[in-house]
Amino acid sequence: MKKEKNKYLDLFLSFLKIGAFTFGGGYAMIALLENEFVSKKGWIDKDEFLDIVAIAESTPGPIAINSATYIGYKVGGVLGSTLATLGVVLPSFAIIYAISLFFDAFLGFKVVKSAFKGIQACVIYLILSAGIKMFKGLKKDVFTVTVFAAALIAFVLLSLFSVSFSSIAFILLCGAAGIVFFLLCGKKKEEKK
Repeated sequence: MKKEKNKYLDLFLSFLKIGAFTFGGGYAMIALLENEFVSKKGWIDKDEFLDIVAIAESTPGPIAINSATYIGYKVGGVLGSTLATLGVVLPSFAIIYAISLFFDAFLGFKVVKSAFKGIQACVIYLILSAGIKMFKGLKKDVFTVTVFAAALIAFVLLSLFSVSFSSIAFILLCGAAGIVFFLLCGKKKEEKK
């Protein structure tokens, strides 16, 4: 019973720490989640983590909350998902609430402006780091490399020509490509039998 309580407390405190020290949203949080729950604690393996990120990105809601809910449920059931979600949300809620009380005065501080410039640079690093780790974890077959290359080229070209294209559309198109590929491979296997 005591070990069970410690697991729930550890889950809550882990997400509270990640929620408190992650700036830049859910994508910046991915590297910290992987380090904490795959590398340090070993609660989930690398392949399952990649699946969690894919599901969290493609389901409605913030990626941080979706990831916390899934990992919490995997580790501790409904109570675990509740505690993990609460842990990841509380720091942001407290900080935003405190800032909202004196928002205009807060933005006027030069120190705050400088801090945000530094944080922006760090967020770029965190997102890039998470992307590289996820790419390293992918199985390098023709399909995944083709989809990755197509998405990357499309992203770069759209950015260069200042064409607004939703990230959700990228996710949906790549997901659709995966489904089509799966269905085609399934038919080919059936034909060989």
